[in-house]
Amino acid sequence: MTTRIAPGVGANLLGQHAAERNQDATAYVGNLDPQVSEELLWELFVQAGPVVNVYVPKDRVTNAHQGYGFVEFRSEEDADYAIKVLNMIKLYGKPIRVNKASQDKKSVDVGANLFVGNLDPDVDEKLLYDTFSAFGVIVSNPKVKVISLLLSYDS
Repeated sequence: MTTRIAPGVGANLLGQHAAERNQDATAYVGNLDPQVSEELLWELFVQAGPVVNVYVPKDRVTNAHQGYGFVEFRSEEDADYAIKVLNMIKLYGKPIRVNKASQDKKSVDVGANLFVGNLDPDVDEKLLYDTFSAFGVIVSNPKVKVISLLLSYDS
């Protein structure tokens, strides 16, 4: 029998007792649009595996979330799968960042920024991430910038 903990119900418990959360089975979710709710995260992430809890910290004054949250899965394998398939998915037009909550930032090797020009207009952040992640760890999300130049010539 599977018990579903509704989003928000365990939020206080999860927020106050983060040490009790299974960090290895928890995914960090960042770059969240203000419209994203715990319920929406639950519905998205449950497609990747059994979700135990969703916690999105909120500002105590405005009650608005701070652009990030945590999704705890039943197992580390479920969390790993969610990270693989949901990282850089766009919610309300913003690519969300999904990685391990327990990821040790100090273990990341020094890397480099890479500029890729002359991209097809259909190339987005998700495609870049998926393409380049095959070659190593991507520390920060790719960004696609459209630069338009308007040149005028005096005759």
